[in-house]
Amino acid sequence: MSRDDAKTPERFGGLLVRLVRAAFGKRQPGKKVSWRDVVTSARVWAFLMLCSAVVLRLVDPAPVEFLRSKTFDFYQRIHPRTVDRPLVTIVDIDDRSLQEMGQWPWPRTLMAQLVDRLQAAHPLVIGFDVIFPEPDRTSPGRFVEGLVGADPDIRARLATLPDNDQTFAESLGKARVVLGMAPSSSGAAPQGFEKPQSSIATLGHGVMGYLRDHQRMLYNLPVLDAKARGRGVFIVEGELDGIVRRVPMAVKVERDGLIYPALSVEMLRVAMGASNILLRAKRQGTVEGIQDMVLRTRLPTGQVSSLEIPLDEAGRFHVYFSRFDREKYVSAVDVLRGAVPPERFTNRFVLIGTSAVGLLDIKTTPTETFLPGVEVHANILENLLTGQTLKRPRNAVDLEAWGTLGVGLILIVLVPMIGARWTLALLISLVLGTGAASFWLFREHLQLYDPVFPGLVSLALYLYLTYAGYTREEAERRQVRDAFSRYMSPALVARLAADPSRLKLGGEMRDMTLMFCDVRGFTTISEQFDAEGLTRLINRFLTPMTDVILARQGTIDKYMGDCIMAFWNAPLDDPEHARHAAHSALAMVERLIEVNAGLEQEARETNRRHIPINIGIGLNSGMVCVGNMGSDQRFDYSVLGDTVNLASRLEGQSKTYGVTTVLGEATAGQVADMALLELDLIRVKGKTVPVRIFGLIGDEALAATTAFRETRQTADALLVAYRAQAWAEARRLLELLRGVEGRYRLKGFLDLYAQRLDSYEASPPGETWDGVFVATTK
Repeated sequence: MSRDDAKTPERFGGLLVRLVRAAFGKRQPGKKVSWRDVVTSARVWAFLMLCSAVVLRLVDPAPVEFLRSKTFDFYQRIHPRTVDRPLVTIVDIDDRSLQEMGQWPWPRTLMAQLVDRLQAAHPLVIGFDVIFPEPDRTSPGRFVEGLVGADPDIRARLATLPDNDQTFAESLGKARVVLGMAPSSSGAAPQGFEKPQSSIATLGHGVMGYLRDHQRMLYNLPVLDAKARGRGVFIVEGELDGIVRRVPMAVKVERDGLIYPALSVEMLRVAMGASNILLRAKRQGTVEGIQDMVLRTRLPTGQVSSLEIPLDEAGRFHVYFSRFDREKYVSAVDVLRGAVPPERFTNRFVLIGTSAVGLLDIKTTPTETFLPGVEVHANILENLLTGQTLKRPRNAVDLEAWGTLGVGLILIVLVPMIGARWTLALLISLVLGTGAASFWLFREHLQLYDPVFPGLVSLALYLYLTYAGYTREEAERRQVRDAFSRYMSPALVARLAADPSRLKLGGEMRDMTLMFCDVRGFTTISEQFDAEGLTRLINRFLTPMTDVILARQGTIDKYMGDCIMAFWNAPLDDPEHARHAAHSALAMVERLIEVNAGLEQEARETNRRHIPINIGIGLNSGMVCVGNMGSDQRFDYSVLGDTVNLASRLEGQSKTYGVTTVLGEATAGQVADMALLELDLIRVKGKTVPVRIFGLIGDEALAATTAFRETRQTADALLVAYRAQAWAEARRLLELLRGVEGRYRLKGFLDLYAQRLDSYEASPPGETWDGVFVATTK
């Protein structure tokens, strides 16, 4: 046997070892991978999360669809459809028309005049986005019925006048008119009602089952319906968020057993001279339902021309909206008075509808907040006439699911292997690339593919895997924290030595000041060091910080990795505990400058990049429970209570407000003569009652200076204007503070309020706003 053959098992075994280490992380030599290792592996849980996400995408619940719809709305907002030439004119029964011609409904004789005026200009088709379900109440016959005690001759003469509805019907019969109808919760087909002139044929299994059911329809009067060339349903309903995106192109009326086309489709059918509309269903991949709608007509040459309308599985058309265009509209009163040039209607589709606010036909679309419902039909007609139809390909669900799976597997393999920093660049590239490709397909090919769901799943996997890596690092640092837990403040050691009975479980309530101090961006800093270097770095930071705290009568509660928890006024009494804590915070910032200077010098000597240490500090005062807490085998002298929790939350807010030290209101009240600035009225995570928070800028000497007193007055006035929603005054005061932002390190604080002012000016919080900011992070 050759030497290479002898090494084959060894190579194979080495490959297995590398695979196991890649899957479960580094292990101690000789330690076997157990089922517990498999179950607790971050990659295993990430893979299960990924599989669940793929299943969720295939099921497609409402929240997933909502996010997808919002993405497609965004596409339309930044790239709306453009109209090269006018194809549709809207005769608008607007507020001016109602003011000059009277309230709605108008007499049918007036509607007859309107149709006659339009027909004289030779439009392609006239469509009504209104319904005429009841007889005209101003007809002579109905008017006679309301006359009581009138002269019989007058009643007889009025009775001989032509009926208004009949007059309107005659005008309809002279034109190519499509009447509208709408679903109704009550009522039935009127007497004399006939089946629709356009018949819809179906092709494929179960077409009827995919269409939306409606119990009844609100129809037009039979005398009017008989003269119309067709009838179509107008259903323009918003989705869960009230936005109109998709419009049913066919609806099923269970009571009549009929399928009715949409108003826009029926207008196209009449214009094409088609007799049939074909509704087709098909199964492709994981999607089953309606495929499209086809209109066919035979040309004079004998050839068959067809128009295919892409639909979703429920028979809905995804409308590609243009911006609101006032040029599409003409006022109905101007048409009646002959003030509109005929070419506005010649060889165009004409829709008669309303933008009057009182008639409640205003919709919200992806491109407009307020759009008359009649313009939705106009957009559909323009989509179909120009071929600018949005398509949601039937393989989109499968491609999105496979894309989610592929990107997720790449992250699951690479994040633990090469680290969060490099895979973050990969994640950003994948997410941006997917988004760019999706938008390109929309803009160039009008195809709708969802980039948000794969992107969110990828981000969730990345965050989980990164967090899992972080917790693993925390576990590795726990040994360091356990070693430091043996150290207590000298004052506590002396008191325990004088009274050993205190080494028992129990506690007491005391008014104390709590401090939390944390290193900002510690994970990034730790990547510069190996295990020994990281331990030395922690010691270099903790030692001087601890010296500062102990020198001012503080007690170190515990070290939590790079975080220090300390308190004052226990176990020994300290009436000035709040002031000692505040001076400790200022001294820690000063000592940190020395620490960073030493670390920078070491970095230069070792040719290593230096990342300075920055800290955030939270101080809060109040009643807490303090004592020996733990078990009979192990306990620590520590504190519990809401004051402790709030101090921790305040430390987390130091980064948000751009200051090093954040004080609670109780602490600030005890050191009011120090240089403090009120930051906000905030409701921190986990609390329902808002608290005022303050930034510690300097000591008593700084607070006594004229410059700082003026700065504090301006900052207080800024908050007053901000809470009063006086945005302009708040912005003026903010700009005044820009002049001292460098001196007092207020740039982060001022930038934060500048962002809030921009946001609230664009979207005011309302009269009930109490000025409280709700913190969503710790």
